[in-house]
Amino acid sequence: MADIQGSYDNLFTAVPNALAAMLDAGDAGGSVAVFVDGEPVVDVWGGFADADRTVPWERDTIVNVWSVTKTMTALCALVLADRGALDPDTPVSRYWPEFAAAGKEKVLVRHLLSHTAGLPDWDGQAEDLYDWPSATARLAAREPRWEPGTAAGYHSLTQGFLVGEVVRRVSGRSVGEFLAEEVTGPLGADFHIGLAAEHDHRVAPSIPPTGQGEDYAASAPGNPEGSEAGNGVRVRDGNSPAWRRAQIPAASGFGNARSVALVQSLMACGGEVRGVRLLSRAGCDRAWEEQFNGDDRVLGMPMRWGLGYGLFGTTYGWGGWGGSLVMIEPGSRMVVAYVTQQMREPTEDTRGMEIVTAAYEGLQGLLV
Repeated sequence: MADIQGSYDNLFTAVPNALAAMLDAGDAGGSVAVFVDGEPVVDVWGGFADADRTVPWERDTIVNVWSVTKTMTALCALVLADRGALDPDTPVSRYWPEFAAAGKEKVLVRHLLSHTAGLPDWDGQAEDLYDWPSATARLAAREPRWEPGTAAGYHSLTQGFLVGEVVRRVSGRSVGEFLAEEVTGPLGADFHIGLAAEHDHRVAPSIPPTGQGEDYAASAPGNPEGSEAGNGVRVRDGNSPAWRRAQIPAASGFGNARSVALVQSLMACGGEVRGVRLLSRAGCDRAWEEQFNGDDRVLGMPMRWGLGYGLFGTTYGWGGWGGSLVMIEPGSRMVVAYVTQQMREPTEDTRGMEIVTAAYEGLQGLLV
């Protein structure tokens, strides 16, 4: 069995065992964290940080978590809403006047957060993602594909720019700056949107699925025509220094499982973690408010969307291209986070749910 580093409560032995099984099955590396009441009951990692399997995965190894980044961007917006600086039911154009172009006067902030704004498509190249003013101006000029609020279609890349520009207009800071100063800084969490060069040596580059190369770009589950990673973005793009430096708040967040679980424990624990309160309980509950329930036009599958999070029964959260995932269970004040650089084909990838299932085994022991 693969060697697993870190620590865990004996009730949660199934979690490190699940990670070990994934490494034994061929994965290069990964990390898992389970937090209950804002404290880790599992914080483990294992394997290698590189495709050649020469660099061990360390405690501070970080990875691009792709769309798990959306939960961090949403949290920034929820913090501003909780402070009264941002109203989810207000037209976006109140904060971003240029956005009213092309019939978008009635698009509300909550439409951006719930993938119902009608702007799911990115029509530029990967290089265009690195130019914030150009990317946001492109979206401000676009006409919605449907009447906002009437349908949902996963905004795989565009949501980050849309929500991020509202955060910037309201706070005067980029999403990455706001997250660092108002969330990860106070919590001491090692998560970054816009990664500084000093952290490059800690990054485990994304590894495409077996049989695929660096030009690999996956399709959305249930919809081979739509790219889950976002309209032509390839593994080689995500592994580039330009991607790491840029702020692409739907897809370019870097962290480890520990940092993801710590930050999202705010949502599981009523807005306060380790004596640091960043949200009221009502502010957390906003994320849980259902905005859409039906077939997602881009994902090609039934979805329930809250404010910035996917809703799944009694839990909410989201996963990223390649397998990373965060799941929040507010009823038990638990967060499960799994991050890996080892991609698998989406239709064959059940790793995140295997980790979540293993975490619930431990949780049942805690509740006895």
